[in-house]
Order: sequence, then C-alpha cells, then structure tokens
Amino acid sequence: MNKIRVRFAPSPTGALHIGGIRTALYNYLLAKKFNGTFILRIEDTDQGRFVPGAEAYIIESLRWAGIIPDEGVGFGGDYGPYRQSERKAIYAEYAGQMVQNGYAYYAFDTPEELDAAREAAKEAGNHTFKYDALERGSLRNSLTLPAETVSQLLEQGAPYVIRLLVQPGQDIVIQDLVRGEVVFQSDELDDKILLKSDGMPTYHLANVVDDTLMEITHVIRGEEWLPSTAHHVLLYRALGREAQMPSFAHLPLILKPDGKGKLSKRDGLRLGIPVFPIAWQGETPEDSFKGFREFGFLPQAMVNFMAFMGWNPGTEQEIFSMGELTDAFSIEKIGKSGARFDYDKARWFNQQYLHATDDATLAGLVAPIVRANGYDPTEEQLQAFCRLMKERVTLLPEFWEKGAWFFAGVQEYDEANIKKRWSAERSLLFHQLLVELEALPEAAWQGEGEALKAAVETFMQANGLKPGDVLPVLRIALVGNMQGPAVFELMAVFGRAETSARLAKAWERFSGVSV
Repeated sequence: MNKIRVRFAPSPTGALHIGGIRTALYNYLLAKKFNGTFILRIEDTDQGRFVPGAEAYIIESLRWAGIIPDEGVGFGGDYGPYRQSERKAIYAEYAGQMVQNGYAYYAFDTPEELDAAREAAKEAGNHTFKYDALERGSLRNSLTLPAETVSQLLEQGAPYVIRLLVQPGQDIVIQDLVRGEVVFQSDELDDKILLKSDGMPTYHLANVVDDTLMEITHVIRGEEWLPSTAHHVLLYRALGREAQMPSFAHLPLILKPDGKGKLSKRDGLRLGIPVFPIAWQGETPEDSFKGFREFGFLPQAMVNFMAFMGWNPGTEQEIFSMGELTDAFSIEKIGKSGARFDYDKARWFNQQYLHATDDATLAGLVAPIVRANGYDPTEEQLQAFCRLMKERVTLLPEFWEKGAWFFAGVQEYDEANIKKRWSAERSLLFHQLLVELEALPEAAWQGEGEALKAAVETFMQANGLKPGDVLPVLRIALVGNMQGPAVFELMAVFGRAETSARLAKAWERFSGVSV
C-alpha cells in the first residue's frame, strides 16, 4: 500500500462546525495509524464567502483539539501552496488541457441567456433546466459555435467559463469505504463549471487537481459531498489519473439531539449546547457562538466524544486516549446511519476526564476562572480545591459555580435544613464541639482528616448524637448547603483557623435561624 496521505480541506467561511472537527479527526487517525501524512488545505476559491479570521480560527481549533497537521497552511510541506487562492495558475492550466483533449469546453452564455433557458424549460413543463447533453446544443459554447467564432471571442476577451463535458449513457461506479458500491447515471449530471469567468476554479476542479498533485490516497468527508463524487470520478478520467484516484469514504450526518435532522449552528443557540470547537465572534450576537472550550470541556473529552459520532470500536471500551483511538480506528467500523448528538453523553465524557486529570493540571485550567472572580489563590490552594471538587463537576466553570464558597466564604446558608437540626440545646453542644476541635493538636489537622473524623465520632458517642445530627450541620457551616466534598477532608484542607472561623460564624447565624 502506498503511504497514506489524507487532507482536511475546510473553507474559511466562518466558524468550523463540529462536524468538521470529526472529519479532521477521522483523517488524522487514519494517517497516524499507518504512519501517513495529515494535511490541512484551505479551500478559499469562493472569495465571495470568505470571512476574515476564519482561517486562523480553523488552525486554532485544530491545535486546541490536538489534531495537528503534518503539512499545510501554517505547517509547511513540499506540496504547497496549500491555500487554493494561491494556485489559480495551476487550475487554469489543467482546465485548458481538458478543453484541448475534448473533456471540457468553453461556454460563453450570459446570465441573461441562462435565465431565459431556465424560463423556457419551466414553460415547457417537461423537465428542469440543467446545462447538459440535452441543453448544451442550443446554447452558446465551443461545441455549438464555429471554431472561428470561438477564437474571436477568446481573443476579444469575451467572458466565458469552462465546463466539464459529461457524456450521456454512462454508469459511474465507486466503491465507497463506508457505503459500499454507489452507482451514478451520467444522464442525471450537469456539465459542471470547472473554471469561473473570474479565473477562479470551482470546488470540483480545485478539489480533484489538488488531491491529484498532493498525492492524496483517501478522501474522508461528509455525506453531503457524495453526489459530487460522480463529477470527481469523471474529472480523474479527464485528467488521465483514474488509476491514481483516491479511495472515498463518506461519513454519516451528525443529527440533532432528538435525532430529527442535521445538527446546525442554530441548534447550538436554540438548545444551549456547543456545536463548534471553540468560540466564534461574529458581527452580531446571532452570529457569535461559544464552543466546547468555552463551555468547559477538555479537548481530550471532546475528541473522545466526537470519535463516537459515527464510529464504534466494537468493544465495551468508551474512554480512549488519542493514541488508543489511533490504534483502534478503522474506516470499516464507521456506520452509515446518522449519529445523534447526545449532549448528556458529551458531558459524561468530560466528567470522566476531569476525574482522571491530575490536580496540578486542573489547577492550571481552573486558575483563570478563579482569578476572573477576583481571587488570587496559591498553587497549593488551587490544587487542594481541584482535588476536593473534581469528582463533583462535569464542566470547568462548575468549579466556581459549585465551589465559590472555598475562596469567597459562605454567603448563604441552607436555612431549611438548619431549622431541622439546630435548637437551643444543640447550640451548646455545637459550641462545645468547636472548643474541642480548636484544642486538637496541629497533627490532627494534617492528612485527609482522619484524626478530625475520630474526634467528632468520639464527641457524638459521648453526647448521644448520630452522624445525621452533626455532619449535615458541619457541611452547611463550611460550604452553605448539603452538597460538597467530604467534611473532614475539607476541614483538613481549610486548617484550624479557617475551619474555626467558618464554624463560629455559622453557629452565630444558626442560633438566629432556629429562634
């Protein structure tokens, strides 16, 4: 087998949809599995839809996800330029060769003439107009005009496009690696424009020429491109490169969370879910979106989740590192049916990765969130905080949302639960408990709170109290509610002074609540 060369070829027309990340990921995994090459090519031939900043956004998204190209825009390589707008002369040369060899032709029809042809077909009512073998004989092109007229028009600089000459009556067969044999009839195809009047190629010409010259072995892309493949096969034939034509694999759609229809960027706004890898700032709020990164996902979790959007390893394993994905990946295990975007499953993946991430790494991710809220903790405090909280959150912002009390102190207490557990008689006991805790030796405040737990258990036994009488009160005093880390580990992290201060403040407040 030739060395595998694959490409991810997005258009810089705005934010990169999460489906693009999946396409990039599958290409990347195939390349890495066989020590091949993963290429980033920017397909910017449609200058009317070009959006400033989109190219940089694409590269940043790939870097954040850990899907790093071996070649391409921003990464170098021997097959450049990798930006299609810089390859115009190459496309013009190949389009001209196809005209000379009888596989393409010049078309001089004006927009008004084409509109008239469409209207005539509509009035006839027996077919929908398309520029094909049925229609081209009555239009102005180098197949119908005298050769002398064609030469004059070209010399005069008359506007023209170059169209692919599609012969009728052909079966065009591809063996798609996902969908099996797919057959197209050439009678259903139009004579696609290859080179536009402004000299820019269309997607079809640029795509095939670039894949040929860049020696692409596999084209893995979304199923929306499957109908275009028939024209691409004809183009490989016209270029005399059918033997070098890459293998095709068309990926299933990513569906809305309810499974009804393709997931769109508007679904992200409507449902409050991320459908882009990272944030995109558009010209209006309606065109601006948060991404997986800003929602608080780790890139490894997003990648793991996206890998399962159409692919299945055939085992019970769900958590995969990038290396494990590479080893397990195969195109044969990609399904044909659409993959439902299960946001709850995405959150589950992130939760698993947060649990497994070491405290120092998490501290680096959580620090900006804490500092953005006005606190500047030490590294030791951050790591302790992350250790206490990481099994209680699913997204990074929840560290602050659920754990602000760690830095900011308790602002509100769960008074409903305190009223059930506090009384004037109990007040004396809890004050006594505070005195006994403050009197413990410094060593008792070390470790994970084992000595503190033993001291409180001894106190409960001596006073006829049950864990349900004491532990909820301690938890509410320390964090404000019934949720939170293990009480004694939390006390050990806070230390004697902070624990005493929080308990004293709470006892004063609880005495007022219970009256």
